Amino acid sequence: MTFPEDYPFNPPTFRFNNEFYHPNVYPDGRLCISILHPAGNDPISGEAPEERWNPTQSVESVLVSIISLLADPNCSSPANVDAGVDYRKNRDVFESIVKKQVEASKSDIPKGFKMPESEKDFMPTAPAELEEDENFWYESGDDSDFGVDDFDEDDE
Repeated sequence: MTFPEDYPFNPPTFRFNNEFYHPNVYPDGRLCISILHPAGNDPISGEAPEERWNPTQSVESVLVSIISLLADPNCSSPANVDAGVDYRKNRDVFESIVKKQVEASKSDIPKGFKMPESEKDFMPTAPAELEEDENFWYESGDDSDFGVDDFDEDDE
């Protein structure tokens, strides 16, 4: 995801770096999704203005929209016509191509990477508990705290 200098007034762009066979992904990896189209009315696109970008969108809402589109493609207006046809009419061909791409992409995983498998894998480890100094809350007995002598201004 790449953000323009005038973000959030204009949408970020999103591109897959590896081959990604999907009805809504152009062959060059760009994603075709309304939420990333510039704000405004575009009668040719067939998108309602409220489906397009607006500055109140968050990165989270964009990612949720992308995940949703990947799971449930919009085949009525495919960015990749071949993938759209295969998804609708040749699902076994579509799934075979996607599986091959998934296997090929595994070579890009950094050595030692561990895929999070549960919610706890996403949580940072808690720091070790600090021991409380028993004397912290008690007076030290010194005549001076923080280098300032105690005195009562009313006594002057």
